[in-house]
Amino acid sequence: MTRIESLGRGEVFVFGSNSRGAHGGGAARFAYERFGAVWGQAEGLQGQAYGIDTMSGLEVFEKQARRFIAFAASHPELRFLMTEVGCGIAGYTPEEVAGFFRAAGENVELPESFVAVLADE
Repeated sequence: MTRIESLGRGEVFVFGSNSRGAHGGGAARFAYERFGAVWGQAEGLQGQAYGIDTMSGLEVFEKQARRFIAFAASHPELRFLMTEVGCGIAGYTPEEVAGFFRAAGENVELPESFVAVLADE
């Protein structure tokens, strides 16, 4: 996977969060330190970042993934660069969660591992 180090104008870093919005580790910490993620905000657009709660179970994760896809669809002017949300600290595999993002539009850049899983379906 290509590591996202910087963002251009109109680009948004998509990361896995927790229900408290405590961005203390992994991609969440990176989003907090570099891209404007807001401490205490678990979900949604925050600065040049978008959080998805991946730590409260697969049902919550899937619902928030659907909300993210709808948000991205309503903002075609933005390009969303996704990390392997849920596959770090949350402990899921791409095979378990890539399908949550199947309906993502062209302005959502999925991680290579998710693209590979979806291509095999």
